[in-house]
Amino acid sequence: MELPAVNLKVILLIHWLLTTWGCIVFSGSYAWANFTVLALGVWAVAQRDSIDAISMFLGGLLATVVLDIIHLGVFYPRSGLSDTSRFGAGMAILSLLLKPVSCYLVYHMYQERGGEHLFHSGFLRPSHDHSAYQTIDSPEAPADPFAGPESRDPAVRGY
Repeated sequence: MELPAVNLKVILLIHWLLTTWGCIVFSGSYAWANFTVLALGVWAVAQRDSIDAISMFLGGLLATVVLDIIHLGVFYPRSGLSDTSRFGAGMAILSLLLKPVSCYLVYHMYQERGGEHLFHSGFLRPSHDHSAYQTIDSPEAPADPFAGPESRDPAVRGY
């Protein structure tokens, strides 16, 4: 199935707008959680090649799905809703309903940036790229980082 070409900026704009309207009724932890995740999304837009930025945004979106369900369940006003309160609560609920779709789209952006399948490779395993490491049985000894350049020269050390 071919995915629609949705820009990450559009996803951010929609969730920013819905979160702003949701903050009419729900403030505090709802606002902190959602605007923090939107900041991670701005990072993902700014660094287009970063797998870390897009994966943090995806993880934040998934976390706010759970947090929004809890927040709406605990703090939803039971009585005396004005039109403004109903609108704000409706926008928070709409944002929650759109987040799984956004997660799906962001996950495919994560894969396009070179991210592995999270479910097959293990999310918390270390990277397999060890090209920057020096092997233990390397023939050359590492230089003393605290010594001056004269102590690194074998002629000066008397070897």
